[in-house]
Amino acid sequence: MRRPALIVATISSFMTPFMGSSINLALPAISKQFQIGAVLLSWVATSYLLASAVSLVPFGRIADIHGRKLVFSWGILLFTLSSLLCALSFSASALILFRIFQGIGSAMVFSTGIAILTSVFPPWERGKVLGINVAAVYVGLALGPSLGGFLTQHLTWRSVFLANIPFGLIVIFLVWWRLPGEWAEARGESFDVPGSLLYTLAVFGAMYGLSLLPEVKGALILLGGLVCLTIFIIWEERTENPVFELRLFRTNRVFAFSSLAALINYSATFAVTFLLSLFLQHIKGLSPQKAGMVLMAQPVVMAIFSPLAGRISDRVEPRVVASLGMALTTAGLLFFTFADSSISLAGLTGGLVLLGLGFAVFSSPNTNAIMGSVEKRFYGIASGAVGTMRLLGMLISMAVVTFLFSLLIGHARITPQNHSLFLKSMKASFLVFSLLCFGGIFASMTRGRLRDGESLAPPPAGPKKDPPS
Repeated sequence: MRRPALIVATISSFMTPFMGSSINLALPAISKQFQIGAVLLSWVATSYLLASAVSLVPFGRIADIHGRKLVFSWGILLFTLSSLLCALSFSASALILFRIFQGIGSAMVFSTGIAILTSVFPPWERGKVLGINVAAVYVGLALGPSLGGFLTQHLTWRSVFLANIPFGLIVIFLVWWRLPGEWAEARGESFDVPGSLLYTLAVFGAMYGLSLLPEVKGALILLGGLVCLTIFIIWEERTENPVFELRLFRTNRVFAFSSLAALINYSATFAVTFLLSLFLQHIKGLSPQKAGMVLMAQPVVMAIFSPLAGRISDRVEPRVVASLGMALTTAGLLFFTFADSSISLAGLTGGLVLLGLGFAVFSSPNTNAIMGSVEKRFYGIASGAVGTMRLLGMLISMAVVTFLFSLLIGHARITPQNHSLFLKSMKASFLVFSLLCFGGIFASMTRGRLRDGESLAPPPAGPKKDPPS
């Protein structure tokens, strides 16, 4: 059962980031076919991100109550079917609607995949398999731009969505026929509907409001989201079976600071590819294909070193390994604050390698710390927390860049006349990200020990048995 679970989680972890990174290359072709402007086009990407963010925690809780395999199965089915519908879309509105369903399916998969791995594998193998899982994410991120560009150029943008369907069918087969048993340690507990609605409104308001800053409308929506968040926190503290166990943040130091470290890390790193893609094409004059080849250095290094970092975190305290990764990431971000038109491609690639190494050393051990710090009945919630920190961090990262661009460049296009303003915006963004990551080192180090009293070694050799379902 362990091998099918690992294969299922690995393929599904590849699919969602591949979809996210490859669709960016197809956006110009989508805009041309449907004759839509930049604002509506941005919703092709944003609708997926928002739907994923608001769905992660509720479905993580549903999975804990009704079964992780059940939610994962329906999630991968919804993701695969909505991918087909996206490919067949006849209008921009239909495409955005189907992207919402695709985002919900992605949340159902992501909130349960890590939880299933944690349920199936024993603690002394958890870091290793989570490292493999994280590596699959980075392979998807690495292949997305190159394959997405190739598919869009030679087989139209619709083929980017169709590429997901074979992977989805393989996962569905493996789940239904090769993955017996079920995991639902919170079975019988009630589902918190009011808390779920408040959470949805809070996340939607926060993410959508941030995306509109510095407009007044964005500030008002963000304020509304924060009000909903406050009410959500009060409600969750008083309800018997909350959708999100906030007491974990108050009473579980490892979980709280590991989640904060994940949020900081994603906030500081997600916009790196966006910024450097513009830098390579506008400042260095590279073609999109060549720029994509340079940018692949970071996710390739991530994919190579994530399993190793995960394995190390099975033997060494995860906070030590993750904090080292955060420090390396800080150094990489600081390097790019000095980038200008004179920097060589070799220098840029070296900086990307350092960033990739830092993120690889951080991510697997940090996920290991989050999942290893909670009881089994909270695995779905913890898995959803990992995904939520990732998505919120992504939007915060882009919000920082958008705000600085609006402040320094305005709504003008990036042209040779304002290259200096673009460089100033890029350097300011990297400086903010460096300071964020530097603070993240302390959040990572102060999380406390995960393994007090827990043996790091596997039990004595003997017949291998799968854990009871």
